[in-house]
Amino acid sequence: MASLTTNLAPLLLGVLLAATGAGKAFGRQAAGQAAGTVLVRVLNDGRRATRVLRATGAVELVVAAGLLAVPTTVVPGIAAAVLGLGFLGYLGYARATAPESSCGCTARSDGPITWRAFVRAGLVVVGGAVAAGAQAAWWTQTARHPVASLAFLVVATAVLATFSSDLDQLWLVPLRRTRLRILGHPLGTGPDEEVPVAASVELLERSLAWVAAAPVVRSGLIDHWEADGWRFLQFAGVHGADGTARPVTVLFALDPRATKDTTDRPAVRVTLIDDRTDEPVPVDLLA
Repeated sequence: MASLTTNLAPLLLGVLLAATGAGKAFGRQAAGQAAGTVLVRVLNDGRRATRVLRATGAVELVVAAGLLAVPTTVVPGIAAAVLGLGFLGYLGYARATAPESSCGCTARSDGPITWRAFVRAGLVVVGGAVAAGAQAAWWTQTARHPVASLAFLVVATAVLATFSSDLDQLWLVPLRRTRLRILGHPLGTGPDEEVPVAASVELLERSLAWVAAAPVVRSGLIDHWEADGWRFLQFAGVHGADGTARPVTVLFALDPRATKDTTDRPAVRVTLIDDRTDEPVPVDLLA
């Protein structure tokens, strides 16, 4: 069993890093994902943050290629372990300095950093260390023991999927929706029941729009109302640098029926209104 795990670790880890690396390096949503990470605050530039995210993806692809092509050499496994340690350091810094920021781990998920991200980064460290000890190529291992190899890969993939929030839409979200259809909505007796404002705020705080606007927001929820099929949530904020800072009203608009159990990517509109002039502030929070 030990040799099976060691020899197949390069394949499993290589596929994982190839998937996450491709998302960062070539994904269309990389710029939007970078805008929600702590990289923007560190580099003070959304474009630089995007370039760093894409460069990280390129490094992951190089390490993945090494793991898949030359699995019995030590270097790719060590490189993967070092990469995982870097991920853990980045996540720890982001969690400590900007807990509302998104992970940016896969360039597909815009949710906040959770324990799942730390576990997955830890698995990369452990997987790299194990892969460095591979004695036989993964294709040789699968050819010699196809049934055992397939069983191991299925179980390991399922474990990784539970710690990958970007895969929730493939299994966790459908499972939740099925549960709602069978047991009924936990916030009411049917789809026409009103969703509490607290549920809308919770959904908002999981969105990329909230992550992007968080540096401006300076209060908790002040007011809320519904109009034209939207639920509006009002917060106080400050926009601009110290010399040009001005008080603003931050308005978020989202579907009044949506909750975290019905959608993982809510449509959210954000508007900043200057408190002195009552005029909208022309600003792109994702720039």
